[in-house]
Amino acid sequence: MTILRSKAIISLGGNLPLGEMSPRQILLAAIQEISLLMGEQCQVSRLFQTPCFPAGAGPDFVNAALTVETRLSPEALLQCLHGVEQKFSRLRKQRWGTRTLDLDLISLSEKVFPDLATHQRWRDLPLEQQVKETPDQLILPHPRMQDRAFVLVPMCDICPEWRHPILGKTAAELCAELPKSDLEAVQPL
Repeated sequence: MTILRSKAIISLGGNLPLGEMSPRQILLAAIQEISLLMGEQCQVSRLFQTPCFPAGAGPDFVNAALTVETRLSPEALLQCLHGVEQKFSRLRKQRWGTRTLDLDLISLSEKVFPDLATHQRWRDLPLEQQVKETPDQLILPHPRMQDRAFVLVPMCDICPEWRHPILGKTAAELCAELPKSDLEAVQPL
């Protein structure tokens, strides 16, 4: 049986140094590590400086996005990304806190995972609940991506025509719907 290749979109971010490595250097090293693990060439966005989310939670982030073709299942790919995070000393102490490296699986081709109802519940969750609750499973596409300039602006560098399988809009269309102040806060490095 042939396992079909899927296009994964991964969002990268970090705002803490690791030893002598700056957040920028960590992201570049993580991109190289992902490429080596996948055995494939990645398409990578520019690096961007973005305000910490939520505002005031720490130093500014460096963010990027990459795409890679994979035969891995969503769960296996997520485990691979968590392994890369651990290599760069990622600690999961605080939701939306400071970190050396954050790798979010944004989408895997047109997969809706685990199902439409779960996705809708997390996509519609009010912000005050988002701070308190963490999903206990992978949800694809990432349920908050359409709200985040630090995800969409880098995505538009490499895959502006990617279409959200539920919302039916491209990355470029979702980005254009964000507040101008959110977009202006995402600055290329």
